[in-house]
Amino acid sequence: MIVVTGAAGFIASCLVSRLNAANFNDIVVVDNFAVEKKLPNIRGKKLREYVDREAFFDWLDAHHEQVEFIFHLGARTDTTEQDPAIFDLLNLNYSKQMWQACVRYQLPLVYASSGATYGDGRLGYSDQDDALPYQLRPLNPYGDSKNDFDQWALAQPEKPYFWAGLKFFNVYGPNEYHKGRMASVILHAFRQIKENGSMQLFRSHNPEYVDGGQMRDFVYVKDVVEVCYFLLNHRTHSGLYNLGTGQARTFMDLALNTFAAMGQPADIRFRDTPEDIRDTYQYFTEADMHKLRSIGYDRPFASLEEGIRDYVQGYLVEGTYY
Repeated sequence: MIVVTGAAGFIASCLVSRLNAANFNDIVVVDNFAVEKKLPNIRGKKLREYVDREAFFDWLDAHHEQVEFIFHLGARTDTTEQDPAIFDLLNLNYSKQMWQACVRYQLPLVYASSGATYGDGRLGYSDQDDALPYQLRPLNPYGDSKNDFDQWALAQPEKPYFWAGLKFFNVYGPNEYHKGRMASVILHAFRQIKENGSMQLFRSHNPEYVDGGQMRDFVYVKDVVEVCYFLLNHRTHSGLYNLGTGQARTFMDLALNTFAAMGQPADIRFRDTPEDIRDTYQYFTEADMHKLRSIGYDRPFASLEEGIRDYVQGYLVEGTYY
């Protein structure tokens, strides 16, 4: 059996689809299934068992001998949430329990970290120095929680025989319909263009960047789950790994490609970045991908043009799921 936590969420539900496509059907999905808006993400998938998040560790104690691999992708991902206690509970302490269970039962573990750990990027975006997480200063409690766990994991004298923490950069793609404000700009753009024929981007409040010139490493969710699948089959080099494309693109590029994928003329407007995130807004992110490439991952990442076209025309137009 393969365990996937956060399985009704965005990235994890796409991973379940990728595993099903490879004939892995004994999948145990773990989540808070009371959040009904997420449930369409896993509808119709081939699954072994549903386990509530709160009951999982008791379940694992009883069934660990049947478990082959754990993908721990469940987390609180709201970057605007300011209550550290929520992140301590769901992102830090739950992940510590997961790690300790994987040590106890010698189970391989892939868990979700985040590019948000790099903060404003002044120390770069390299995953090759295990001393760097101790120097990073994330910009919000979410990033702090992810970096706190990365630090804790690196410091543990006992580790799973294989483990990888994946620092997801700006992931976009199908199955994020439920995410509200935290959904990708592409989904917001699609909805705005469909309704109004125009879309809004955040105005730049940094003189080094023009409006729409803010840059992020946007990575398509199908590439993210391909890396997860690769690690399922290559359990040899443990550690922290960036997961972006390695190429930053502007929000203007993103917007123009969304209009193009919809066959609509571009009409882009700007509004002030909300004050609650203005001081912690990242103006540039770009993953250094050399470490993942060095362990044999050689699949090309979708360009922003390719990813947006597939997402818009393959999923958003019809409102379908991956």
